[in-house]
Amino acid sequence: MRIAIPVSSAVLLGLLTFGCSGGSVSTPTSPKASTVNTTVSDPAACQAPDGPFSHVYVSITDVEASTNANASAGDSSFVDLTPSLKAGAPMQVDLLGQANNQCFLKTLGSTQELQAGSYQQIRIMLAPDSAASSVQSNACGTYANCVVLSDGSMHDLALSSEAQTGLKIPSGQIANGAFNVAGGTTEDLDIDFNTCSSIVEEGNGQYRLDPVLHAGEVSTTSTSINGTIVSSSNNKPLVGGTVVVAAEQQDSTGVDRVVMSTTADPTTGGFVFCPLPAGTYDIVAVGVDGAGVAYSAGVETGVQPGDAAGNIPLVASTTQGTLTGEITSQNTATPPPVGTVADVHVYALTQATASGPLVTVPLLPSQNPTNGTYATAASTTGSCPTETDCVSYTLKVPGVPNTGAYSSSGAKFTQATTTPVNYTLDMQAVVPGGSKADCNPSEIKVSTVLSTTLGVTGGPLTVSAGATTTAATAGFVGCN
Repeated sequence: MRIAIPVSSAVLLGLLTFGCSGGSVSTPTSPKASTVNTTVSDPAACQAPDGPFSHVYVSITDVEASTNANASAGDSSFVDLTPSLKAGAPMQVDLLGQANNQCFLKTLGSTQELQAGSYQQIRIMLAPDSAASSVQSNACGTYANCVVLSDGSMHDLALSSEAQTGLKIPSGQIANGAFNVAGGTTEDLDIDFNTCSSIVEEGNGQYRLDPVLHAGEVSTTSTSINGTIVSSSNNKPLVGGTVVVAAEQQDSTGVDRVVMSTTADPTTGGFVFCPLPAGTYDIVAVGVDGAGVAYSAGVETGVQPGDAAGNIPLVASTTQGTLTGEITSQNTATPPPVGTVADVHVYALTQATASGPLVTVPLLPSQNPTNGTYATAASTTGSCPTETDCVSYTLKVPGVPNTGAYSSSGAKFTQATTTPVNYTLDMQAVVPGGSKADCNPSEIKVSTVLSTTLGVTGGPLTVSAGATTTAATAGFVGCN
């Protein structure tokens, strides 16, 4: 889901980070009120028939913003961005619904009372199941929020505890660290509630909302990037297969993070990202054809909203391999350490070019049908190292990327000949049932193999054709 709040000049879309980011309080600088309109959109990669969901319904009761990055729920600094929504019944939105020609699913409301200032925190309020009877045109029956699977069955979408005080978008997840509003203007703010990455299927067959959120200022025109994914062998779509496509931007560490993901049309190979805030994006795609052949990542760099990315060719992978490993988690607050549960997101990163950034490689669709970007592993008790909880993971990753730089006349793609391919696994721990960062540190990057010699660091984490490589163990400590 993306919630756009019209607010007029465009800025970069913030990349996903976990945990709260500090900031100073900014006092409104002009007495002139500005206009903010709120809409919703989402190009989801998990919609049937390519994914498990036919519908994902959420019921929104309000959207608020504060100039204080550290404000707690209910703080007087919060202003209401959707007063008409708050005063009325919760509005239900199908995050996999059909968008209008401006890329948005539904208008949530507007306000004429927003003062100029630097807004460093946004909160989205969702209705609990106890309010289901008050939801407008409720498609979830006795639930306020639900998922409908491709087989037609309906399931409750459980909310994390933080939903009671509003799903928080801190300054670290807002483009440029803040949503800046000038006096007397009308602006467009886009809030990305990434549907596919925000739904966790729990072991008991239930579904939980683990929200993945970004925010950034957009314009409601010229905000899309479109293109076509083809096979390098015949310049035709991967008919009968599945292709996951991601729009990515670099974070402060130089890693390309997924801003938005979707699937290419299985017949034409076409894809579109809309709306996208102004900025420069790298488009990364992986796929499997109808015969089950996996393809290496295709990467087109330097694409901006309004550009046609053209054909992005994928090369049948001759170096696809498997990465395995173990993640452990400990609570070290008091001795002795004890094992404790943490939810860990695992991203696969590789370098597209010798001088380029690490890009996030979407997982092959057959591996993770709910989410095309990362694997989610909840640590569990069992046969684990002493005083830890642990979980094992297996990822199938493609080989050498096929990379080209955007050009209005068409990108020229080149695939490196160097093999094997170096990978880095980016592990991010969050509190179970929520999206807040957990453990200290909450992020661990693994770029070496597991060494069989105690105290010795293994060599680079590489992928070779048909081979399985075991990564060094990611040991999280300081977990709650």
